[in-house]
Amino acid sequence: MKRLKISTIKLVLLFGTVWMGTIASAQRQSSQHDGWESLFNGKDLNGWTAKVHHYEVGENYGNTFRVADGMIKVRYDQYEGDFNDRFGHLYYDKPYAYYHLVVEYRFVGELHPGAPEYTLKNSGVMFHSQDPRTMPKEQDWPISVEMQFLAGIEKGKPRPTGNMCSPGTDVVYEGRIDPRHCIDSSSDTYYGDQWVRAEVIVLGDSLVTHIINGKKVLEYTKPQIGGGVTNGFDPAQKVDGKLLKEGFIALQSEGQPIDFRNVKLLNLKGCRDPKAKNYAAHYVKSDPVDCTY
Repeated sequence: MKRLKISTIKLVLLFGTVWMGTIASAQRQSSQHDGWESLFNGKDLNGWTAKVHHYEVGENYGNTFRVADGMIKVRYDQYEGDFNDRFGHLYYDKPYAYYHLVVEYRFVGELHPGAPEYTLKNSGVMFHSQDPRTMPKEQDWPISVEMQFLAGIEKGKPRPTGNMCSPGTDVVYEGRIDPRHCIDSSSDTYYGDQWVRAEVIVLGDSLVTHIINGKKVLEYTKPQIGGGVTNGFDPAQKVDGKLLKEGFIALQSEGQPIDFRNVKLLNLKGCRDPKAKNYAAHYVKSDPVDCTY
C-alpha cells in the first residue's frame, strides 16, 4: 500500500504541471477554435448512439434524447407508464484516451413518475465507457466512470456537483482504491435551472481531473474495471483490475429532464513531432502513427 501511495503522489506531481499547462493552452485555443472539436452539431444527433435499459442499442426509446433550440434535451413525455428503470445513455461514436471535455448542463422540469428518488436533479457524463454495442439489452449501467451532475434541493443543504461515480469500475483516490461508489467533489451547490460548466481532463489510465465553473473540484488516478452497481453485463466485458486507457463518452438519462449544450473536446493525444505537418503543442501524449509529413 505504501508503494502505491508514493507512486500515486509522484504521478500527481508529474501531471500537475501538465494539467496547469493544459488548462492554459486549452483556454488560449478555445478562443482561437484551434484543436477543439464540437461533438454536437447543434442540429441533430448525427454521430451519437442511444442505449436505453430494456432496449437494444440504437433504439432511442420515447425520443428520450432529442435536439431542440440548439441543445440536446433529455425528456420523458413520450414514455408509456412510469419510468421502469429505463436508464439511458447517449454515446458519441468515437472513443478517446487523452482529452479535455467540456459540457454545459442545466436541470429543468420534474422527475418522471417512478424514477428512483436519488435521481432527482441528478445526471452526468460517462467516460472511459465500454462500447454500447457490447451491452446486452438488459444491462442497466455501462461499465464506465461518471462525472456526476447534481443540483441543490433544499437551501442550506450542500449537494456538490462534479462528483465521481463508478458503475463497474474503481479509482485510486488519496493513495488507495476507494471502496465508495461515489466520491463527492469540493464544488459549490447550484440551485434551480442555471447553466453549469463541467469539464473533465482525462489522461488515459493515469490522472483524471474534474472542473466546475472553472474551479478544480476533484482529482483521482488509475481508473479501472472493478466494483459493482452495474447489472446484466456480459461477463467477458468485466475484467476486474484492468486499467481503463480509453473509452466512449456518453450523456446520461435517469428520470430527470436535463439540457446539454456546448459539448466540445480537445484531443490531447496526437503528433508531437515539430517537423510534422499536424504537430500541435497542446498534445500531452505522443501518437507517432498520427504524424503526417
